[in-house]
Amino acid sequence: MKKYLLIATISILVSIFYYLFPLSVLADVAQPPWGYNGSVSPTKWGKLSPEFAKCELGVEQSPIDIKGAVKGSSAPITFNYNSSPLVLVNNGRTIQINYAPDSSMTVGGEKYDLLQFHFHTPSEHRINGKASAMELHLVHRNQSGQLAVVAVMINNGKEDPLISKVWQEIPPVGQTKTVKDTTINVANLLPDRRSYYSYAGSLTTPPCSESVKWHILTEAISLSQSQIDRFGELYQIDARPLQPIGNRKIQLQTS
Repeated sequence: MKKYLLIATISILVSIFYYLFPLSVLADVAQPPWGYNGSVSPTKWGKLSPEFAKCELGVEQSPIDIKGAVKGSSAPITFNYNSSPLVLVNNGRTIQINYAPDSSMTVGGEKYDLLQFHFHTPSEHRINGKASAMELHLVHRNQSGQLAVVAVMINNGKEDPLISKVWQEIPPVGQTKTVKDTTINVANLLPDRRSYYSYAGSLTTPPCSESVKWHILTEAISLSQSQIDRFGELYQIDARPLQPIGNRKIQLQTS
């Protein structure tokens, strides 16, 4: 019992730390090693470090299969994304783009500042059992430290010019690259429709902190097969397996 109390206490403290500091900063903070295969694969995360206890013991973990959604009360989502210098981090697990301040999204009247966005392949979430080729995560935080992630499914289709600009600047593993005189606006990666699924979940990477608000847009975007393949050359699989839904309610918020 004392062991589990100690693990729970450590997990809570780590979660608070992750809420107090931006994920864009935490990309450079040393962590115990973890990954997507072998001895550091997702099934082992909870045992790699006491900091990662939630990965094994948490009850509201992400990702999940989005199914059985019920119609939610009106909670419109709006985006106020501005242009940002192109700053890329190749952290050895994904390609992350750190975003400049003053971009945000508002949902249900609550404002969340955009910190960074990154990619997973294949998609971590599924919608009614169906996976997509990739998934885009836009990570936000409000003034009280609450995290909110907007997820966008990515399918094979037309080439995306913003992604072309990003992909050609990817730095070597473990490095951060600021591209001189280059800006991007991630608003250009959003689909037209603003309908979304919402549920309470967690980070999909260690320490798997919970109390993360998820918003999965119902409309997907597309990348060309060559753009999808380019990411796959770097990271063939960087997706956590599906987690139990449990008693959680999934809501469909229509625009």
